[in-house]
Amino acid sequence: MISILDYDAGNVKSVEKALQYLGAEAIITRDPKIIQESSHLILPGVGAFGDCMEKLHFYGLIPEMEKFIQSGKPFLGICLGLQLLFEESEETPGVAGLGFLKGKIHRIPDDNGQRKVPHIGWNNIEFQKEIPLFKGLDQDPYVYFVHSYYLKAENREDVAATTSYGVNIDCAVSHGNINATQFHPEKSSKVGLQILDNFINMTGEEK
Repeated sequence: MISILDYDAGNVKSVEKALQYLGAEAIITRDPKIIQESSHLILPGVGAFGDCMEKLHFYGLIPEMEKFIQSGKPFLGICLGLQLLFEESEETPGVAGLGFLKGKIHRIPDDNGQRKVPHIGWNNIEFQKEIPLFKGLDQDPYVYFVHSYYLKAENREDVAATTSYGVNIDCAVSHGNINATQFHPEKSSKVGLQILDNFINMTGEEK
């Protein structure tokens, strides 16, 4: 069973529906027992960095995530769920992120109004290393983004894919059993479904 963390963030239903379409048993929950008994865990996210960190603290979900990750089972962050894994964000100065991975979240520059922010739409991504999450995908696939902030990862070996939107964006990371994407696989057509299917089939033993 796959648990999708429920902390009042948006877009959880579309993730649940995509997983169910692929035949997975998925549940939206904040129940510690269910979370720890799950085979996989997803941290989705649509909203503001600071507000979402506040909710994760309020519902006591941070220790549950830490415990789950330490178990070695597959973990996936999506969109804001990627950003929250890092140390801080320009969106909410002074608010600490989860700090599971090292790096900072920056605002996409609009170049004095010449570039639309938020970045909404399809961009191709460039793989930086082979990971199980991207198994079976063609090179430079197109995926769907909705975001105003982007990751600069401190540890370059964590970066699994990049894209460009005025700046170079670290749009997917992989570190041990932690995987995360800035783009929305649940909205990325066949490519996204392949990514989610790859996640479903992870055992936690992949290197």
